[in-house]
Amino acid sequence: MSQPGARLYRGRVADQIVADLRRQILSGELADGARLPSERELAAYYDVSSPTIREAIRVLTVMGLLNARNGSRTTVIANGDTLLRISIASVAQFEKMRPGDVLALLGALNAYAAELAVQNATDGEIEELRAAAQSTGDMSDVRAAGAALHNFFAILSAISHNPLVAALCKALSEIQVGIAVELSGGDSGSWGTVAGSMYDARLAIVDAIAHRDPAASERVRNYHRTVIKRTRGMPGAEELRDSDFGLTGLLSTWLDDDVRPDNTPDRS
Repeated sequence: MSQPGARLYRGRVADQIVADLRRQILSGELADGARLPSERELAAYYDVSSPTIREAIRVLTVMGLLNARNGSRTTVIANGDTLLRISIASVAQFEKMRPGDVLALLGALNAYAAELAVQNATDGEIEELRAAAQSTGDMSDVRAAGAALHNFFAILSAISHNPLVAALCKALSEIQVGIAVELSGGDSGSWGTVAGSMYDARLAIVDAIAHRDPAASERVRNYHRTVIKRTRGMPGAEELRDSDFGLTGLLSTWLDDDVRPDNTPDRS
């Protein structure tokens, strides 16, 4: 920030500082993981008081663009995955979306990712996807199995070679896997009825992509339809239906726990 300070006009000065710093973060002038100048430096740069700078930093932290930790310098979050997850969390909670709505969208996006993968994925990328699918066979540890399942779908979306599709699929897949893990209550048997029984279906998706078969996208759609149906039938889901119709509360709680800005990795 060596150039002259931004010119501020009448109106809420803190809002203008928020807008200017947001522009610098999103344009890459302030890079992901970079340390923000100190409060004193920012106050001098914008020719304002320290409380005004603190207000702007607080707003940008709530927006998920800054990571303010006690005892260390505030850092920039310019990571598309993080911003997208926070945005999805906000929309899902504000609109009180049902998990079924979110998961149906994920099914459509993953089907499109498979369609693109048939066209664009290299043989090496498909073999990486196959290895990821094979790693989802062990259901003994629910959380480890959930991580392996998320990794499989993250690779599937990545080999579509469409960054926006990949980012959306990755964020929504975390929600799907997270909900299923929570509803299983850590019980491998309950988890197995949803994820474990779909092992062959995941391998079939890989085979279809490897053969450049356009039917790969329909295999993905069918996979997600089955997963949604089985997730709704899990014991945890049945127990919550009366008190939390549509599992909206569970969805909001899981999102809130997993996408808070202060949960992002410390890059210092």
